[in-house]
Amino acid sequence: MTNAAARLDLRIDARDKDRITRAAALRGMAVSAFVRSAVLREADTAIAAETTVALSPAESRHFLASLDAPFQPNARLKKAMKSAARLTERR
Repeated sequence: MTNAAARLDLRIDARDKDRITRAAALRGMAVSAFVRSAVLREADTAIAAETTVALSPAESRHFLASLDAPFQPNARLKKAMKSAARLTERR
């Protein structure tokens, strides 16, 4: 598999570029490597915030108890299962 390089261009004012350049130098990094690292770290943070569910201790106990409890289909599911069984018996 080949990894083609993709470009990301952005316009920033001179003061922001100077800050970024200074920060990169303090870390001993090239500006592009510094920006890439910072942007990917922020992207991972944003993605994790939207895709991770955190439960309180009480919610966690309730969730685990629900998983351990035997499955009890409700009336609508029982009706749907009977309808499905009738449909498959006809074939």
